[in-house]
Amino acid sequence: MRKSILVLGAAVVALAGCGSSSSTSSSGTAPGAAAPTATTAPAGSAAGSGGGSLSIAADPSGQLKFDRTALSTAAGKVTISFTNSASVAHNLTVTSSSGASVANTPTFSGGTKTLAVTLTPGTYTFFCSVPGHRQAGMQGTITVSASGAAAGGGSTSTSGTSSSSTTTTKSSPSRSAY
Repeated sequence: MRKSILVLGAAVVALAGCGSSSSTSSSGTAPGAAAPTATTAPAGSAAGSGGGSLSIAADPSGQLKFDRTALSTAAGKVTISFTNSASVAHNLTVTSSSGASVANTPTFSGGTKTLAVTLTPGTYTFFCSVPGHRQAGMQGTITVSASGAAAGGGSTSTSGTSSSSTTTTKSSPSRSAY
């Protein structure tokens, strides 16, 4: 009796370890999910709230480039989703027009990191700060308008950060079935 309980317990533990990953990614980011359009429209339209959501991805083949080099949004809280499905490690760093760091993700490969930052009107630069990547072309600009109206001209930007946070979504490498 004791032996059968031990065997049953071992079987339960073995089965529980098979495919019960609690770190399921529900980011909805699949290859090709981020359309290669140049800009993403503001998310909220409440007067004064501004902000929006932006998506950018590193080249999935490992080339030192982003899928776009120009983004625009309205001033306010902005969520920037950065996907790197390449095996080459990258990060996303955002700086103001004065060069001050506004936000950055850690360096990673195989997943998505999300930045939440408050941006004021102006022009910001985004780039990969891994040595040599920016110099190879991994950079672009984010144009932030006063309230969603796309106005050209780069007015000077103040630091633009009242908050900044990073969320990580790790894509699960495909495993063979049990």
